[in-house]
Amino acid sequence: MIRFGPSGNSQIFYDDGGKTSFEAPKWCKEHGLLAYEYSFGRMFNMSHDKAKFLGDEAEKNEVLVSVHAPYYINLANPSDDVFEKNINYLTTSLSYLQDFKGTQCVFHPGSCGKEPRNVAFNRLLSRMDKLLESIYSAGYGHLFICPETMGKSQQLGSVEEIVEMCKFDKCLIPTLDFGHINAVTGGTLKTVDDYRKILDLVYNELGEFKAKNLHIHFSKIEYTSKGEVKHLTLDDTIYGPEFEPLAVVLKEMGLEPTIISESKGTMMEDAIKLKNIYESIGGN
Repeated sequence: MIRFGPSGNSQIFYDDGGKTSFEAPKWCKEHGLLAYEYSFGRMFNMSHDKAKFLGDEAEKNEVLVSVHAPYYINLANPSDDVFEKNINYLTTSLSYLQDFKGTQCVFHPGSCGKEPRNVAFNRLLSRMDKLLESIYSAGYGHLFICPETMGKSQQLGSVEEIVEMCKFDKCLIPTLDFGHINAVTGGTLKTVDDYRKILDLVYNELGEFKAKNLHIHFSKIEYTSKGEVKHLTLDDTIYGPEFEPLAVVLKEMGLEPTIISESKGTMMEDAIKLKNIYESIGGN
């Protein structure tokens, strides 16, 4: 089934008496949200015992927890030593995901640096087999690893690049961040057809299962000619994208993704808004 939830906690959670993320699954369930994303973007800041406790709370409340791996992963970095560290960052993230009883781990593929984009991306692709071998050897091949579409021109992670990465193995499912896609393409996501083209590409290239079980990030994002500047709230009226056209396509195609709100400071209330918008649209 389709699930909505926030990435982290917003002020409304604390205003309601919440104190730690261990209480977030209960809050989410009480507000009709059945997903929650925990970010290790800057560091691994939780013991495994506490992670298992959060996993128990999530299971009790029927909330599916996803993990965001460290932001500094760069599978295209020229250094083999850095690549080995990146493997460790991912497998550590997956160990926490397993503690949380979740299924999807989001990560940023990397960046070009000063190299031509094709050189950096081809290096990344050449490392995918070793990355997957390490993930399976560590016992995490049953989990889904979800490379994310990125929002800046120098970052790897266009829709086409993410699709290409996800052809390597059944455990790779895209994270489509529509705020990122809109930002890096200069605000091109406006109509139902704009969203349909992206989802059709995923469906046609990766098949029904991966299209149906996508991980989605959604927020409005300020951008310049170089792409993403900062995340905004759904109340912003200057930058996009809008969620309604995406909701229409998801219903038309019968897709059941996990949709995570990454709004700046209002991720919980905006997750509820996304769910309400989806439910207001006719169809399946």
